[in-house]
Order: sequence, then C-alpha cells, then structure tokens
Amino acid sequence: MTANPPPFRVPASDPGAPTLPGQTLTTFDWLDSRIEQAAARSDLLAARHLATQIESAFAPTTVLAMSEEASRVLGKVVLGYAPLIDRYQGVIATRLTVVPLRMGVTPDADALLQAVGEVWPERSGPVVLNVSSELLLAELLRARPQRNVMVEIPWFVAVEPVNTAVLQELAARGNTLLLKGRPMRQLPRELLQAFKWSIIDLADDRRLGTPAPQGTTRTIAHIQSGVRTMAQLNQSFERGAVAVLGWPLHDPELVAQGSARPDAQVVLELIEHLEQGRHADQLDETLMRDPLLAFELLRHVQGAAPGQLRLETGSFKQAISLLGAQPLRRWLGGMLARTGDDMRLRPVNFAALRRGLLMRQLAAASASNETRGELFMCGVFSLLDRVVGRTAGETLAMLEVPERVRSAIVDGAGPYQPLLELVRAIESEQASDIRAAADAAFIEPLEINRALLKTLFLAGALDRSRSQPGR
Repeated sequence: MTANPPPFRVPASDPGAPTLPGQTLTTFDWLDSRIEQAAARSDLLAARHLATQIESAFAPTTVLAMSEEASRVLGKVVLGYAPLIDRYQGVIATRLTVVPLRMGVTPDADALLQAVGEVWPERSGPVVLNVSSELLLAELLRARPQRNVMVEIPWFVAVEPVNTAVLQELAARGNTLLLKGRPMRQLPRELLQAFKWSIIDLADDRRLGTPAPQGTTRTIAHIQSGVRTMAQLNQSFERGAVAVLGWPLHDPELVAQGSARPDAQVVLELIEHLEQGRHADQLDETLMRDPLLAFELLRHVQGAAPGQLRLETGSFKQAISLLGAQPLRRWLGGMLARTGDDMRLRPVNFAALRRGLLMRQLAAASASNETRGELFMCGVFSLLDRVVGRTAGETLAMLEVPERVRSAIVDGAGPYQPLLELVRAIESEQASDIRAAADAAFIEPLEINRALLKTLFLAGALDRSRSQPGR
C-alpha cells in the first residue's frame, strides 16, 4: 500500500443545482433507519446490540462494536468474499477469503476469529473461512473457531499426520471441514469421515466435458469453485456438485432481453405491506432487495408522472410516494404475473445489495447523505445490464440517473469509478487486485475491511428480516 495516502473523497451534490418545478429531492436518511429496523429484528442485533448500541452501530460512519484487538487485526489482512450457492435455495452462505497483508507476518488468529464472530455469531448462519496462509490457518485451527465457521483445509495440510488430531477435534466439535483441492497423496484414514465436502476448482475438475464413468462416485461430495458464468454453474450442478463457490455474473448478459422476472417473494411482501397500511418508508427495505423490480418501478413512475421525478438520491422512496398506495398496489398486482423464482437472479440480487451498501460504507466520513445515496445507487445498478439484457448505457438511458452514477457504470470514469472498481476487486478475492484498487482509491486496508464486515453484517440482517411477523 502507498504510505500515508490522502483519504478518498467524493464531491457532495451541488447545492446550487436548479430544482425543477414539482421536484422533491430527498436523501438516503431513510436507508439508515430501514437498516436499523431490519437489523433490530434480526437475532444478530437482538443478541448483541439492541440493548446498548443500536443507535451508534448503524450511524453512517461507525463500525461494529469490535474489541481493540479485533479491530487492529483488520489492518493486517486483505479480505475478499464470494457466495456459496446451491441449486435449490440460492445463496446459502458467504465465503470470506483472508490473505495476510505482508508476507512473513502472521496476524493474530484469536483477534481475527473474534472479528468474524461479530459478523456471524453462531446462531446467524454459516460462514466459510478461506485462509491463504498456512501459518495463519494453523493458528486459526488451534484457536477453536465457532461451530458455524466452516473451514477450508488445503489438501497438502490435510495429508500431514501432524494435523490429524486438531482436524479430528474440529470435526468432533461441529465445525464443517471442506477439503480444498484434489489430494495428490492419500489422506490419513482417521480423516476420511472428518470432511463433509471437497472443493474442486473448475479448472481442475477432471470430469469437465465428459460424463461420470458408470459405477464410480466421488468419495466426498464436492463443491465447485471458480464459477464465473451461469453456464458454468449449471454444468457444475449437472456433474453432481452440491454447491458452487463464485460469482456467476460474468456473462455478457444473464438472461435474454426482456425475459428477466422480478422476485415473487419481494412483490408479495410489498403487496402485504400495502394491505397492512404501512408507510412508504417501510417498503424501501423490501424493494432494494430486487434491483430489477426497483428499476421497473422507477420506469413506471417516470412514465406515469413525467417531469415530477428526477431520479436522484432517495428516489425509491420518492417514487413510491409519488405513485400512491392504490396505484402501486395495482401495479404490483400486474407485476405479480411476471414474477418468478429465478435462480439466475439470486446471485445478482445478493451482489447488488452488497455492492450498494459497501460503496456507501466506503464513502469518506465527510461525505453528504446525497453522495452516500448516489454511491448506494451506483452499486445496486451496476449489475442491471446483466438482468435487463441491454448494455449498461442502454439500460441507464431509460432512467434519469445522476451523472456521476452513469459515468462510473457506463464510462468507467468519474469520482465514483475507483470505489466501484474496489468493490469488484473485493468480489474477485484476489489480494493483488484488491490492493491495486485500494491504492487507486486512496483507502487503507483497515478502513476497507471495517466497511466490508459492516456491509456483510447489515446485508445479513436485511436478508434475515424477510417475512418476519410484526413488521
């Protein structure tokens, strides 16, 4: 990393910009309250933050309430993440990749596990831990991770007899062990039952392009890693993978133009909210889980109220308010016939929400709410071209988006482009790419990792808030 780089700054919205007749510019203040309410309903917040820290934990520039040691260790690692996807439920867990920032320096394993535990307590669901350093992995294994932490064990670590006892102990305690890579030597017999799944990279799968031989099976059910397209995802499942690791987002388009379908669950939840008379504010939290539905709603409102809506920060809420409850209910009823449970869009929706939240968290402490809102929009809409079936330029031309958002997504330029490249690099899990993007954005590893963990914490809380009573 560069020495003492200046903090990244993005310009605030121009306070002197003209306001159109009938136009109401809003901010993303509502997002803070929506996230806070969603997290407050989750077991995670109820267990750790509701009583003492609910206000401070969700302010725009604060971080999770970590110990000094847990916070300090985040400045010594590079973090990336990816989804674990199965064929039936979509994203079932998050993989967190950990790379020491400097060669020869092993971060504090206990502090790192404490930081991970703040985001994924035992009752919040599983997290897959992928550690690139053999020394750090050895320390983590002996530090007794929580039982919901699934640990990737490289084959060359698993075959060493000196590691057999600690791996057996972890498996007996309830940690799920994943055997990473195709072993070049035989595993100790004592470990044959310790691994639940093996992780086979797409490039290393010997069965690529050929059917499995008759009468042969893998000793351990496998997860396919390195998946980058929907075709690769589908082929992996056809070859018997129980799940895939990776971002199947690299197709020129995920679906044919006009064939993408909004999430049926999101539409039904919005209709339920309206029937129960909830305020427009309470619909935003649900709407932002489906970028395609948000896009279609904004297009509909712009067509129904031309000249009244200039798509700026906070416009999801503004669009709902402009349309009104009854017209919105009728529109959602019409959209319900177009919905589906489309597996292809689940990774996109998972990524889009986290991109938006992460870009917003990475904004400088002095950034305005308008700027944070535009960064959120930039992250969410950066994947629209994959689901609309048009180029990014054609897609955003259908809406009036802030120029800085359009420039980052379409032109790869402007003040938001470095942050967009940084979140893409974090998704790649490649430490060299992440460090290069961080240098370009003038952000230190500690700041990036705090923002990432808070993003994953908040996104998990929003995911768990679905369809809960008493909303």
